[in-house]
Amino acid sequence: MIRDPRPVGVAALVAAHKKRVSELDGLGRRMPLTMLAFLIGALSIVGLPPFGGTWSKWLLVQGTIDTGLWLLTATLLVSSLLNIMYLVVIPVRGFFAKPTSDEQGLQEAPIASLVAIGVAVLGCIVLFFSPDPIYRMMEGVLR
Repeated sequence: MIRDPRPVGVAALVAAHKKRVSELDGLGRRMPLTMLAFLIGALSIVGLPPFGGTWSKWLLVQGTIDTGLWLLTATLLVSSLLNIMYLVVIPVRGFFAKPTSDEQGLQEAPIASLVAIGVAVLGCIVLFFSPDPIYRMMEGVLR
């Protein structure tokens, strides 16, 4: 059996001592907040609404279309499809796959990890609905 070499997030490493995607089967049942936060982050990276990554992906694609760089436009769109394929599979395995081992006593990540994860998830959602403060801040930095 081929082992999956991709490393997983810090929260799964800290709480469950899991280091590979192939070891995450069923982990979402024991760590639902962590796995849900990973799903939200993954969907933001893909560029799906209502997450903050939507705007950056949209502006990149719009810029490539406006300048006529069609190959780059296609590359960005293919990149989003690939992101779906390799990022969304992690929470799907975590929530829907049969656990590979019985993890008695395994619970969510430590509270410090959950707070950091929660802030990041909140940022992903808030930035979709209110990106203007970040734009204004970047305008001030770039001038």
